Amino acid sequence: MKKILIILSLIALTTTNAMAADLLKGKKIFKKCAVCHSLEAGKNKIGPHLFDLFGREAGSVEGYKYSKAMRNSGIIWNECTLRKFLLKPSKFVKKTKMKFRGIKSESQRDDLIAFILLGDGRGKFSHIIGPQSGTTLNGDQIKNKGITDLKESHQ
Repeated sequence: MKKILIILSLIALTTTNAMAADLLKGKKIFKKCAVCHSLEAGKNKIGPHLFDLFGREAGSVEGYKYSKAMRNSGIIWNECTLRKFLLKPSKFVKKTKMKFRGIKSESQRDDLIAFILLGDGRGKFSHIIGPQSGTTLNGDQIKNKGITDLKESHQ
């Protein structure tokens, strides 16, 4: 079921504004997130890890103490829910512990979501398609296979 949700998220991603996203810009934006979040499985920081985020229920990472509001939100993370959350977290989930004002720029949210979904900055995409795949790309391949290129190939 989770793999189906991930596939549907990828399909949705290629048919939305995120098609124009830039992974390298997303990596730069993620540096703000990396203060509190990790893309490594099981590595919680001030906030929960974001490994395998899409398709996961909000408030469900083991070993992280969420606010009651987040635990009871019923949110399933996908491009749409993450986009709304990143705009203004405290408005999307009232009484969330996350003390981040949000990202007003739609293009910056697109870039960040693409980076979280498609690449972790080391070229490993295992948090999307599963650690068993071992799929890796180097930095040039990430740049060349970014979502921007998907847009061009679908025109």
